[in-house]
Amino acid sequence: MDEQASHNNNSKEKAGSSICEVLQILGAKWAFLVLEELLNGPQRFNQLQRNLSIVKTQSLTDTLRHLEKNGLVHRRVYPTVPVNVEYSLTEKGTDFQLALKEMDKWVQKWGNTMLAQEPTD
Repeated sequence: MDEQASHNNNSKEKAGSSICEVLQILGAKWAFLVLEELLNGPQRFNQLQRNLSIVKTQSLTDTLRHLEKNGLVHRRVYPTVPVNVEYSLTEKGTDFQLALKEMDKWVQKWGNTMLAQEPTD
């Protein structure tokens, strides 16, 4: 194998492993929605649940735990009766905003292409 082909394979492997690492950090499919919602500011669980009504309660709980474990979300417990829990983004979570904006640009450009290309009956 020549040097250029070896370099291209290494680049592909690094890109693939980077994408895998991002997906492992983010975890669940709902992580993107949760991060985007928390960019609006700290929110209590019930508020998040209302704003992300498409996400089931257990899935939201699991996603928040995973994001907290990976340092993207901060969980703050207020010792009230009943207990209030507020979620916010850490610096690491806030830094993901640029990636979300790029994803939004991509969807704006390509998101409806599949619908436009489907044959009509």
